[in-house]
Amino acid sequence: MAQEVREMTNEEKLRALYELQQIDSKIDELRILQGELPVEVKDMGDEVEGLKTRLQNIENDIKELETQISDRRVQIENANASISRYKEQQDNVRNNREYDNLTKEIEFQELEITLCQKRIKEHTATLELRQADKAKTITDIEERTVDLNQKKAELNDILAETKEQTENLMVRSQELEDNIEDKRLLTAFKRIRKNAHNGLAVVTVERDACGGCHNKIPAQRQLDIRLRKKIIVCEYCGRILIDTEMAHNVQNGDE
Repeated sequence: MAQEVREMTNEEKLRALYELQQIDSKIDELRILQGELPVEVKDMGDEVEGLKTRLQNIENDIKELETQISDRRVQIENANASISRYKEQQDNVRNNREYDNLTKEIEFQELEITLCQKRIKEHTATLELRQADKAKTITDIEERTVDLNQKKAELNDILAETKEQTENLMVRSQELEDNIEDKRLLTAFKRIRKNAHNGLAVVTVERDACGGCHNKIPAQRQLDIRLRKKIIVCEYCGRILIDTEMAHNVQNGDE
């Protein structure tokens, strides 16, 4: 003969919900212990990668400027060579027209030299600025990397300390959820807990008032709460209410 499954009483449901809340609150505390570290580590990692991209762009600019300066110097050398050649040709011209044409070529090459010298000066000034940017960016990368490694180490230490504890609590939390047969009540509990700023869906009656919103609880409802025959919720904030004795028993592991 199959054994009949006994349905949980309302008192057992309340006890299970409060115990589940205690476990889930501990999990929340462990996650709060990590704080903003995971976000900080990600943001700092993104910042370092951004600085590395900036450094690469600066280095590309420096190479381009160095190439342009080198090209201008080659142009100056070529222009000087052309001037020397044109001057030699002037010594052997047959008429004034040829001489004037060579003079114009010499003047043009001299203008090219002046322009190249101007460009070299501009590129050199820009190059010095980009080299300063490079030095600063390298320093920033080194400093940020040190900070990032420190944050990573800090986060890893916390995760190592809390990993096993968190896993054990999550297993216990799932066990408690599985044991609560009233899934609608469990769903309501999760919804209330999610919407509560402190994550508390089940609260005690403290000094005749709801421990969540602190509104006054009528005497008859307080009696019903102590009798544990019904699931009583606060008519103001919607939290599930239990008496302080039950809360004390659950917190101390009393049956």
